[in-house]
Amino acid sequence: MAHRAAQNTDVVVTGIGLVTSLGVGVKAHENILTSSTKIDPVIDTEILSPYAVHKLPEIDWTEQIPRKGDQRQMGNWQRLGVFAAGLALDDAGLKEDADAVGSMDMIVCAGGGERDVEVDSMIVEGARETNNVDELLNEKLGTEIRPTLFLAQLSNLMAGNISIVHKVTGSSRTFMGEEGSGVSAIETAHARIKHGQSTHCLVGGAFVAEREDVLFIFEAINELEKTPIRPFWQRKGEQGGIALGTAGAFLILESREHAEARGAKIYAQLDNVAGDCGPRDDKALQSRIDYLCESTQATNDTETLVISGASGAREISNQERTLLDQKFADSTVRTSSALFGHTVEAQFPLGIALAAVGLSNDEKLGKFADELDQDMQNPPQKAVVTGFGHRRSEGIATLSKA
Repeated sequence: MAHRAAQNTDVVVTGIGLVTSLGVGVKAHENILTSSTKIDPVIDTEILSPYAVHKLPEIDWTEQIPRKGDQRQMGNWQRLGVFAAGLALDDAGLKEDADAVGSMDMIVCAGGGERDVEVDSMIVEGARETNNVDELLNEKLGTEIRPTLFLAQLSNLMAGNISIVHKVTGSSRTFMGEEGSGVSAIETAHARIKHGQSTHCLVGGAFVAEREDVLFIFEAINELEKTPIRPFWQRKGEQGGIALGTAGAFLILESREHAEARGAKIYAQLDNVAGDCGPRDDKALQSRIDYLCESTQATNDTETLVISGASGAREISNQERTLLDQKFADSTVRTSSALFGHTVEAQFPLGIALAAVGLSNDEKLGKFADELDQDMQNPPQKAVVTGFGHRRSEGIATLSKA
């Protein structure tokens, strides 16, 4: 049997769908990030006091989800992902190309769907007052927990709704697993295109900070930033420094040949992506980081922009700060969580989007965090994106100017 020769094609970014607390759309973000004025984060300290969150901006959902029925059957997490995916398709000039969208592959990074917080709270309170939790759960299963609630929590519903609303009907994959799912989604999309298994792919995810069920999880491990808010790299001590952020970040990745054949605008070239997971003692973590930097050919020079995905979690963010000081001392660092909050599953796609924006023009990016981020002397020619999960998984990607 004849075997097809392995391909090794360039992978390029041709579309960006971006929604954060700073606004809606890639152009709005580009204007803010390249402005000569100081960039301030948009943080709400009252809606879920005492926790600080980067909240959802004002959005007209009908711009990307025209049918009210489609909107009603989604929570904000799914709406945000479907909306950002539509923005990416529009930005790439593919939204109205039925053939291209119909053959487009899709990879989504997702957490669990929206939960019924009132029912969860009722069960927790009831468990405190009974010695027979199994009986309580059986009772609530029949009276409070609806079958449709389980469906709403499925992580792959975002991909399903993107298919329904935007007609993206090629292959579909969903990765679930906090920050690591974002790394896996980008890594898989890149590998499939690079080796000729795909020509164009929609990849990304979304996260909404204003979810009490998610805040509960982070509060349980004592990693949340509380008011008064400290500067990002000064969030040390016994309390964690994660301020959750809202983001929908989707990318259109294509082979260079596919993009050039249709005359697409290219933001940047996605050169390499690598992820790993393992023990986080100093020696094991250092070994993995060395491997990731080597395998992605991460550079350290004045032409390199580093988008740090540090979460604000105490131990790993301090370790990432050490990595930045050691391996990227000559590069220009931008700390995404300081400006956008920590967006968990969407953090790595957000970093790729920011890097692509930074490489796509001849403008310099303003500082995200005053403590570590340096003044940018010249527009960047290359970029490194880091993504270290608050509990597990690490990823690094490298990009270059198109």
